[in-house]
Amino acid sequence: MGPNSQINNLVLYDGVCRFCNSSVNFILNHERNQKLLFAPLQSDLGQSVLRQFELPKDYTNSLLFLSDEKLYSHSNAAFKIVSFLKMPWQIVLILRFLPTSITDYFYNLIARHRYKLMGKTEACEIPAPENKGRFLE
Repeated sequence: MGPNSQINNLVLYDGVCRFCNSSVNFILNHERNQKLLFAPLQSDLGQSVLRQFELPKDYTNSLLFLSDEKLYSHSNAAFKIVSFLKMPWQIVLILRFLPTSITDYFYNLIARHRYKLMGKTEACEIPAPENKGRFLE
């Protein structure tokens, strides 16, 4: 058991990426039952998860999803997160039946250009007061 074994449904994201922060806001606005938790990869918790799963401390290649002591990345993480969203957004889950090589290709294409699409911030954004308790750091 790792040090983060009690944490489930945790979305880890690049806290200085505007595209990633917009994605977190999208999730918050379209989530079905408010069961997801959030933390920037750059936070102490994010760094702890990266260490636990032997990823580099500067990892920002994809968002990550931690649940039941399993860490998902790239399109697999995105599909896990989409399963928590309201309809019609869950329709995207039909794509999970495509080979991971295909879904990861498109995920990586967007991830590679995310800073060009929306830029970076100087620091992690502060969550809205109504969501503050869902951000672990």
